[in-house]
Order: sequence, then structure tokens, then C-alpha cells
Amino acid sequence: MRFYLLPILTLLALLASNNSQAQVKYERLIQINGVVMTSDSLYGIPDAIVSVKNQNKGTYTSEQGVFALVCFKGDTLHFQSLGFNSKDYVIPEDIVGNTISLVQLLSQDTFFLSETVIHALPSKENFNFAFQNLNLDDDRYEIARKNSNIAMMRMMGSILNTDGREGQAYSQRNAAYRAAYDGQLQPMKVLSPIAWGKFFEAWKRGDFRSKK
Repeated sequence: MRFYLLPILTLLALLASNNSQAQVKYERLIQINGVVMTSDSLYGIPDAIVSVKNQNKGTYTSEQGVFALVCFKGDTLHFQSLGFNSKDYVIPEDIVGNTISLVQLLSQDTFFLSETVIHALPSKENFNFAFQNLNLDDDRYEIARKNSNIAMMRMMGSILNTDGREGQAYSQRNAAYRAAYDGQLQPMKVLSPIAWGKFFEAWKRGDFRSKK
């Protein structure tokens, strides 16, 4: 009887140990509900990155600077956004509960541009000539308009190779076409009465006459 009790007691001890470890791990979990704001005007910073250091975990703030993230007590949160100094925040280990609210302020990052000297044109005639012959680079709208031009798209489509998706779709269409006629001869247009009818109509119209 003792030999049967030993595995049962061992299993119960393992279950109790796993339950205690799971309980401890759950107690260390914490949900951060916060907002990232500017330190001078208290405006929400959109698209700021909130990441957990040394872990592949993080999120982005909303348009109002609000974010929500689940991590462990003792983790270090890293806040960064373009044009602001990054900040770190260490979640205390002794926080009671599993939810906290956080307001993180970021200060603007000051940077200096190189000196630019602007000289006036010597005369009005020189200004008119320079203004009329000014060649500015296309903006994003003009680039998008040119790229969406029908003639440009057709020209690019005729010279560009097919990508992986188009090649796969072409192969699947051919495979489906061959599978539809598996075990039988595929139709030949040379034996199609509709094709012959279209050929005679084109012949009567004179479509095959040489045009000089």
C-alpha cells in the first residue's frame, strides 16, 4: 500500500508547487493604463513607443497619447518619441494590486541646425528671371499623381516582371484549368464553330487586308 501512496503524494506535491508558482506569477502581473504627455503643455503625444526593456514587448500610444500594457512588477518601461527625450520608468515591486495608472511626461529634444545665410537678389529683373525658371522637386501629391497615371502604369506593367504573388496566381490558374479537363482532351479553338464564325466575319470586313 505504501508503494501506491508514494506516487500519489509526489503528484500532489508537484501540483501544489505548480499552483503556488502560478499564484506568485499572477500576483507579479500588472496592467499599466497610462498616458504620455508633453512636459511643457500637457498635450498627449500620439504614436509614442512604450516598450519593456530587455523584452520583445511593447505598444504605441493612441492619438490622445493613451496606452495600455501588461507586464510584471519590477520591469522597466522605456518611453520614446521623435522630437522628445526618451525616459525610463521602473515599476515598483511592492505595488499592491494588479492595475496602476501612469502619467509619463516627455520633454522636447532641442537640436541645432547649421547656419543658413540668405542673400537678396540684386534687382527685380533678376528675381523675375529666377522665379520663372525655378525648378522645384515634385511633392508627394505630384509624385502620386504621376505614378497613378494610366499610361505610366501600362508602360511600367509592360516592362516589369511579375512578382511572387502574380506568378503564383498564374500557376494556380493554369493548374485549375488543367484539372478541369483531367482525363480528356482540352478544347481546341481550331475546331470551335464560334471561332470560325468570328474569323469569317473579320475576313468579310477586310481586317486582314494589308494597309499601306
